[in-house]
Amino acid sequence: MQPEQANFLLHQFYLPGVRNEQRITKSIIEAIPLDKGDYRPDEISKSAVDLAWHIAVSEMMFLDAVCNAKFEFPSNTRPDAVKNSADVARWYEENFAARVARLEQTPTETLTTDVDFGGFMRQPGLLYLSFLLHHSVHHRGQLSMYLRPMGAKVPSIYGPSYDTQQAAKQNA
Repeated sequence: MQPEQANFLLHQFYLPGVRNEQRITKSIIEAIPLDKGDYRPDEISKSAVDLAWHIAVSEMMFLDAVCNAKFEFPSNTRPDAVKNSADVARWYEENFAARVARLEQTPTETLTTDVDFGGFMRQPGLLYLSFLLHHSVHHRGQLSMYLRPMGAKVPSIYGPSYDTQQAAKQNA
């Protein structure tokens, strides 16, 4: 990957995409009722809060890997201070903003350095932002399916949801 390609991809594609998806993901996390974070659709499924935490901590891992040109695999265990969906959303927003700011300052040489992903694949670090996006969208889709059974409303994702349309009709 050439430096000009990395700069183009970062600023014209990945940063806008990552920012937009983070905004949507945060809205899904915030929609989890505070008293329903333990909900899981099946005994082998993660709880809603654990799935939200997995999304948040994984995104930070990918952002760190791109900035550091190496992966460090964090524990998926939530800190004691992160008890509910509001805590996850707050942690996610704070940590995301700091890491994206760092990503914007990451030297092109670092972005284009080949990074090994635990023996699974090796590619220029910048390209792991694509993996971040796909991973988050996948798990966010799972999490959005938890919302109605928990009694929550589904926010807009890529357009109005049934719930946002109903709210708009009531407010009209």
